[in-house]
Amino acid sequence: MASHRRRIVLAGATGLIGSELTEKLAEQGDEVIALVRDPDAGRRKAPGAARYLRWSSSTKEGEWRDAIDGADAVINLAGATVATRWTEQQKRRIVESRVQSTRYIVDAIGNAGIRPRVLINASAVGYYGTSDSATFTEDSLSGKDFLGETCRKWEEEAERAREFGLRVVLLRTGIVLDPAGGALGKLLPTFRLGLGGPLGSGGQWFPWIHMEDEIGIILMGLDDERIDGPLNAAAPGIVTNREFSIALGKTLHRPSFFAVPAFVLKLVFGGAATTLLEGQHVIPERTVKLGYRFRHPQLDEALRDLLGR
Repeated sequence: MASHRRRIVLAGATGLIGSELTEKLAEQGDEVIALVRDPDAGRRKAPGAARYLRWSSSTKEGEWRDAIDGADAVINLAGATVATRWTEQQKRRIVESRVQSTRYIVDAIGNAGIRPRVLINASAVGYYGTSDSATFTEDSLSGKDFLGETCRKWEEEAERAREFGLRVVLLRTGIVLDPAGGALGKLLPTFRLGLGGPLGSGGQWFPWIHMEDEIGIILMGLDDERIDGPLNAAAPGIVTNREFSIALGKTLHRPSFFAVPAFVLKLVFGGAATTLLEGQHVIPERTVKLGYRFRHPQLDEALRDLLGR
Protein backbone atom coordinates (compact mmCIF):
# COMPACT_ATOMS: atom_id res chain seq x y z
CA MET A 1 0.00 0.00 0.00
CA ALA A 2 1.20 3.50 -0.77
CA SER A 3 2.65 5.49 2.12
CA HIS A 4 0.90 8.71 1.09
CA ARG A 5 -2.43 9.74 -0.31
CA ARG A 6 -2.21 9.55 -4.09
CA ARG A 7 -4.30 11.30 -6.68
CA ILE A 8 -5.39 8.76 -9.27
CA VAL A 9 -7.32 9.66 -12.42
CA LEU A 10 -9.54 6.75 -13.44
CA ALA A 11 -11.24 6.54 -16.84
CA GLY A 12 -13.92 3.88 -17.17
CA ALA A 13 -14.78 4.23 -13.49
CA THR A 14 -18.39 3.05 -13.83
CA GLY A 15 -17.63 -0.26 -15.56
CA LEU A 16 -17.59 -3.62 -13.79
CA ILE A 17 -13.89 -3.39 -12.95
CA GLY A 18 -13.79 0.39 -12.58
CA SER A 19 -16.53 0.59 -9.96
CA GLU A 20 -14.83 -2.10 -7.86
CA LEU A 21 -11.45 -0.41 -8.27
CA THR A 22 -12.85 3.00 -7.29
CA GLU A 23 -14.14 1.55 -4.03
CA LYS A 24 -10.86 -0.25 -3.28
CA LEU A 25 -8.68 2.80 -3.94
CA ALA A 26 -10.93 5.02 -1.83
CA GLU A 27 -10.83 2.47 1.02
CA GLN A 28 -7.03 2.58 1.12
CA GLY A 29 -7.03 6.38 1.24
CA ASP A 30 -6.32 7.40 -2.35
CA GLU A 31 -8.03 10.38 -3.98
CA VAL A 32 -9.85 9.06 -7.05
CA ILE A 33 -10.83 11.41 -9.87
CA ALA A 34 -13.44 9.48 -11.87
CA LEU A 35 -13.82 10.32 -15.56
CA VAL A 36 -17.41 9.47 -16.47
CA ARG A 37 -20.04 10.22 -19.10
CA ASP A 38 -22.56 11.43 -16.51
CA PRO A 39 -21.26 12.66 -13.13
CA ASP A 40 -24.60 12.08 -11.38
CA ALA A 41 -24.83 8.51 -12.65
CA GLY A 42 -21.14 8.03 -11.83
CA ARG A 43 -21.74 8.85 -8.16
CA ARG A 44 -24.38 6.11 -8.01
CA LYS A 45 -22.48 3.46 -9.97
CA ALA A 46 -19.02 4.05 -8.55
CA PRO A 47 -19.30 5.65 -5.10
CA GLY A 48 -16.16 6.66 -3.26
CA ALA A 49 -14.41 8.94 -5.74
CA ALA A 50 -13.41 12.44 -4.64
CA ARG A 51 -14.62 13.99 -7.90
CA TYR A 52 -16.58 12.97 -10.99
CA LEU A 53 -15.64 14.78 -14.19
CA ARG A 54 -17.53 14.61 -17.46
CA TRP A 55 -15.60 12.68 -20.09
CA SER A 56 -16.04 10.29 -23.00
CA SER A 57 -13.77 8.65 -25.54
CA SER A 58 -14.49 11.51 -27.95
CA THR A 59 -13.83 14.28 -25.39
CA LYS A 60 -10.52 15.90 -26.33
CA GLU A 61 -10.80 18.99 -24.12
CA GLY A 62 -12.35 19.71 -20.74
CA GLU A 63 -11.78 19.94 -17.02
CA TRP A 64 -10.59 16.34 -16.94
CA ARG A 65 -7.28 17.39 -18.55
CA ASP A 66 -6.53 19.65 -15.59
CA ALA A 67 -7.00 16.71 -13.23
CA ILE A 68 -4.19 14.81 -14.97
CA ASP A 69 -1.77 17.67 -14.26
CA GLY A 70 -0.30 16.81 -10.87
CA ALA A 71 -1.85 13.33 -10.60
CA ASP A 72 0.29 10.45 -9.37
CA ALA A 73 -1.21 7.89 -11.76
CA VAL A 74 -3.70 7.46 -14.57
CA ILE A 75 -5.68 4.26 -15.01
CA ASN A 76 -7.59 3.88 -18.27
CA LEU A 77 -10.19 1.09 -18.32
CA ALA A 78 -12.47 2.66 -20.95
CA GLY A 79 -13.82 0.77 -23.94
CA ALA A 80 -17.14 -0.12 -25.57
CA THR A 81 -18.36 -3.68 -25.02
CA VAL A 82 -17.34 -6.34 -27.54
CA ALA A 83 -20.19 -8.64 -26.42
CA THR A 84 -22.62 -7.44 -29.05
CA ARG A 85 -23.28 -7.96 -32.74
CA TRP A 86 -20.37 -6.60 -34.76
CA THR A 87 -21.87 -4.32 -37.36
CA GLU A 88 -19.37 -2.09 -39.15
CA GLN A 89 -20.61 0.80 -37.03
CA GLN A 90 -20.11 -1.17 -33.80
CA LYS A 91 -16.64 -2.28 -34.84
CA ARG A 92 -15.66 1.35 -35.41
CA ARG A 93 -17.06 2.20 -31.97
CA ILE A 94 -15.09 -0.64 -30.36
CA VAL A 95 -11.85 0.63 -31.91
CA GLU A 96 -12.44 4.35 -31.38
CA SER A 97 -13.56 3.95 -27.76
CA ARG A 98 -10.19 2.36 -27.01
CA VAL A 99 -7.66 3.90 -29.37
CA GLN A 100 -9.01 7.44 -29.49
CA SER A 101 -9.66 7.70 -25.75
CA THR A 102 -6.13 6.49 -25.01
CA ARG A 103 -4.68 8.96 -27.52
CA TYR A 104 -6.44 11.88 -25.85
CA ILE A 105 -5.36 10.75 -22.39
CA VAL A 106 -1.72 10.41 -23.44
CA ASP A 107 -1.87 13.80 -25.17
CA ALA A 108 -3.13 15.31 -21.89
CA ILE A 109 -0.29 13.60 -20.01
CA GLY A 110 2.22 15.11 -22.43
CA ASN A 111 0.77 18.60 -21.89
CA ALA A 112 0.72 18.34 -18.09
CA GLY A 113 3.04 20.58 -16.09
CA ILE A 114 3.53 17.86 -13.47
CA ARG A 115 3.13 14.49 -15.13
CA PRO A 116 1.93 11.24 -13.53
CA ARG A 117 4.50 8.52 -12.86
CA VAL A 118 2.54 5.64 -14.32
CA LEU A 119 -0.19 4.87 -16.84
CA ILE A 120 -2.07 1.61 -16.35
CA ASN A 121 -3.95 0.96 -19.57
CA ALA A 122 -6.53 -1.75 -20.17
CA SER A 123 -5.97 -4.28 -22.91
CA ALA A 124 -7.27 -7.83 -23.30
CA VAL A 125 -6.17 -11.39 -23.94
CA GLY A 126 -7.79 -10.84 -27.33
CA TYR A 127 -4.41 -9.27 -28.15
CA TYR A 128 -3.10 -12.76 -28.95
CA GLY A 129 -5.80 -13.82 -31.37
CA THR A 130 -7.33 -17.27 -30.92
CA SER A 131 -5.89 -20.77 -31.06
CA ASP A 132 -6.76 -24.28 -29.92
CA SER A 133 -3.13 -25.37 -29.64
CA ALA A 134 -0.85 -22.39 -28.90
CA THR A 135 0.01 -21.15 -25.43
CA PHE A 136 0.34 -17.40 -25.02
CA THR A 137 2.55 -15.52 -22.57
CA GLU A 138 3.24 -11.79 -22.32
CA ASP A 139 6.05 -12.29 -24.86
CA SER A 140 3.75 -13.70 -27.56
CA LEU A 141 3.00 -11.71 -30.70
CA SER A 142 -0.35 -10.05 -31.38
CA GLY A 143 -3.00 -11.81 -33.43
CA LYS A 144 -4.11 -10.74 -36.90
CA ASP A 145 -7.86 -10.91 -36.29
CA PHE A 146 -10.11 -7.95 -35.43
CA LEU A 147 -9.55 -8.05 -31.66
CA GLY A 148 -5.83 -8.72 -32.02
CA GLU A 149 -5.39 -5.70 -34.29
CA THR A 150 -7.60 -3.55 -32.04
CA CYS A 151 -5.58 -4.43 -28.92
CA ARG A 152 -2.29 -3.84 -30.73
CA LYS A 153 -3.36 -0.32 -31.81
CA TRP A 154 -4.73 0.32 -28.31
CA GLU A 155 -1.43 -0.62 -26.69
CA GLU A 156 0.58 1.42 -29.19
CA GLU A 157 -1.31 4.54 -28.14
CA ALA A 158 -0.62 3.80 -24.47
CA GLU A 159 3.07 3.15 -25.16
CA ARG A 160 3.46 6.77 -26.31
CA ALA A 161 3.33 7.78 -22.65
CA ARG A 162 6.88 6.49 -22.33
CA GLU A 163 7.99 9.52 -24.34
CA PHE A 164 6.91 11.61 -21.34
CA GLY A 165 8.80 9.55 -18.78
CA LEU A 166 5.97 7.30 -17.52
CA ARG A 167 5.95 3.64 -16.69
CA VAL A 168 3.30 1.99 -18.86
CA VAL A 169 1.52 -1.13 -17.62
CA LEU A 170 -0.56 -2.96 -20.24
CA LEU A 171 -3.26 -5.01 -18.54
CA ARG A 172 -4.19 -7.92 -20.82
CA THR A 173 -7.33 -9.10 -19.07
CA GLY A 174 -9.23 -12.33 -19.53
CA ILE A 175 -12.89 -12.96 -18.65
CA VAL A 176 -13.43 -11.28 -15.29
CA LEU A 177 -15.71 -13.30 -13.02
CA ASP A 178 -18.05 -11.34 -10.78
CA PRO A 179 -21.72 -12.13 -10.08
CA ALA A 180 -22.52 -8.41 -10.35
CA GLY A 181 -22.05 -8.40 -14.10
CA GLY A 182 -19.91 -9.43 -17.04
CA ALA A 183 -19.96 -12.98 -18.38
CA LEU A 184 -20.77 -14.63 -15.03
CA GLY A 185 -23.59 -12.19 -14.28
CA LYS A 186 -25.17 -12.92 -17.66
CA LEU A 187 -24.82 -16.69 -17.32
CA LEU A 188 -26.13 -17.08 -13.78
CA PRO A 189 -29.90 -16.82 -14.49
CA THR A 190 -29.74 -19.54 -17.16
CA PHE A 191 -27.55 -21.85 -15.07
CA ARG A 192 -29.72 -21.38 -11.98
CA LEU A 193 -32.67 -22.64 -14.02
CA GLY A 194 -30.67 -25.74 -14.92
CA LEU A 195 -30.52 -24.71 -18.58
CA GLY A 196 -26.84 -23.84 -18.79
CA GLY A 197 -24.14 -25.57 -20.76
CA PRO A 198 -21.11 -25.14 -22.99
CA LEU A 199 -21.01 -22.80 -25.97
CA GLY A 200 -20.44 -24.48 -29.31
CA SER A 201 -18.07 -27.43 -29.01
CA GLY A 202 -17.04 -26.40 -25.49
CA GLY A 203 -13.44 -27.27 -26.28
CA GLN A 204 -12.29 -23.67 -26.64
CA TRP A 205 -10.05 -22.21 -23.94
CA PHE A 206 -11.68 -19.97 -21.34
CA PRO A 207 -9.11 -17.55 -19.83
CA TRP A 208 -10.86 -16.37 -16.66
CA ILE A 209 -9.88 -14.31 -13.61
CA HIS A 210 -11.58 -13.65 -10.27
CA MET A 211 -12.42 -9.96 -9.72
CA GLU A 212 -10.29 -9.87 -6.58
CA ASP A 213 -7.22 -10.91 -8.58
CA GLU A 214 -8.00 -8.44 -11.36
CA ILE A 215 -7.98 -5.63 -8.79
CA GLY A 216 -4.90 -7.11 -7.11
CA ILE A 217 -2.90 -7.07 -10.35
CA ILE A 218 -3.90 -3.46 -11.05
CA LEU A 219 -2.78 -2.44 -7.56
CA MET A 220 0.52 -4.28 -8.02
CA GLY A 221 1.09 -2.37 -11.25
CA LEU A 222 0.26 0.84 -9.46
CA ASP A 223 2.48 0.26 -6.43
CA ASP A 224 5.52 -1.59 -7.76
CA GLU A 225 7.88 0.62 -9.75
CA ARG A 226 9.62 -2.43 -11.23
CA ILE A 227 6.56 -3.24 -13.27
CA ASP A 228 6.54 -1.97 -16.81
CA GLY A 229 4.97 -3.48 -19.92
CA PRO A 230 2.34 -6.19 -20.38
CA LEU A 231 0.76 -8.26 -17.61
CA ASN A 232 -1.59 -11.15 -18.33
CA ALA A 233 -4.55 -10.87 -15.97
CA ALA A 234 -5.77 -14.46 -16.30
CA ALA A 235 -5.74 -17.18 -13.65
CA PRO A 236 -3.11 -19.96 -13.82
CA GLY A 237 -5.83 -22.62 -13.62
CA ILE A 238 -7.17 -22.12 -17.12
CA VAL A 239 -10.05 -24.34 -18.28
CA THR A 240 -12.05 -25.00 -21.42
CA ASN A 241 -15.53 -23.60 -21.85
CA ARG A 242 -16.97 -27.05 -21.19
CA GLU A 243 -15.00 -27.38 -17.95
CA PHE A 244 -16.16 -23.92 -16.89
CA SER A 245 -19.80 -24.87 -17.56
CA ILE A 246 -19.47 -28.09 -15.56
CA ALA A 247 -17.82 -26.24 -12.66
CA LEU A 248 -20.50 -23.52 -12.61
CA GLY A 249 -23.31 -26.09 -12.70
CA LYS A 250 -21.65 -28.05 -9.91
CA THR A 251 -21.26 -24.93 -7.76
CA LEU A 252 -24.94 -24.08 -8.25
CA HIS A 253 -26.04 -27.76 -7.86
CA ARG A 254 -27.65 -27.64 -11.29
CA PRO A 255 -27.19 -29.66 -14.50
CA SER A 256 -25.10 -28.03 -17.22
CA PHE A 257 -25.53 -30.05 -20.39
CA PHE A 258 -27.69 -27.75 -22.55
CA ALA A 259 -25.07 -26.78 -25.13
CA VAL A 260 -25.69 -23.69 -27.26
CA PRO A 261 -24.96 -24.60 -30.91
CA ALA A 262 -22.38 -22.49 -32.73
CA PHE A 263 -24.81 -21.50 -35.47
CA VAL A 264 -27.18 -19.94 -32.92
CA LEU A 265 -24.39 -17.77 -31.50
CA LYS A 266 -23.36 -16.74 -35.01
CA LEU A 267 -26.94 -15.74 -35.83
CA VAL A 268 -27.18 -13.65 -32.66
CA PHE A 269 -23.70 -12.13 -32.52
CA GLY A 270 -22.38 -12.33 -36.07
CA GLY A 271 -18.60 -11.85 -36.08
CA ALA A 272 -18.56 -11.31 -32.31
CA ALA A 273 -19.40 -15.01 -31.91
CA THR A 274 -15.69 -15.71 -32.37
CA THR A 275 -15.10 -14.30 -28.86
CA LEU A 276 -17.39 -17.04 -27.51
CA LEU A 277 -16.55 -19.92 -29.82
CA GLU A 278 -12.78 -19.50 -30.00
CA GLY A 279 -10.38 -18.93 -27.14
CA GLN A 280 -6.75 -18.69 -26.19
CA HIS A 281 -4.60 -20.59 -23.71
CA VAL A 282 -3.15 -17.65 -21.80
CA ILE A 283 -0.83 -18.04 -18.84
CA PRO A 284 0.23 -15.17 -16.51
CA GLU A 285 3.93 -15.97 -16.78
CA ARG A 286 5.34 -12.46 -16.31
CA THR A 287 2.66 -11.50 -13.79
CA VAL A 288 3.74 -14.37 -11.52
CA LYS A 289 7.48 -13.82 -12.09
CA LEU A 290 7.09 -10.21 -10.96
CA GLY A 291 5.64 -11.43 -7.67
CA TYR A 292 1.87 -11.54 -7.95
CA ARG A 293 0.33 -14.36 -5.91
CA PHE A 294 -3.13 -15.29 -7.08
CA ARG A 295 -5.75 -15.43 -4.33
CA HIS A 296 -7.97 -17.60 -6.54
CA PRO A 297 -5.83 -19.62 -8.96
CA GLN A 298 -8.30 -22.51 -9.47
CA LEU A 299 -11.81 -22.23 -10.87
CA ASP A 300 -13.79 -24.42 -8.44
CA GLU A 301 -12.64 -22.44 -5.41
CA ALA A 302 -13.07 -19.13 -7.23
CA LEU A 303 -16.70 -19.89 -8.06
CA ARG A 304 -17.44 -21.00 -4.52
CA ASP A 305 -15.97 -17.75 -3.23
CA LEU A 306 -17.89 -15.61 -5.72
CA LEU A 307 -21.21 -17.38 -5.20
CA GLY A 308 -20.98 -17.96 -1.45
CA ARG A 309 -21.14 -21.74 -1.67
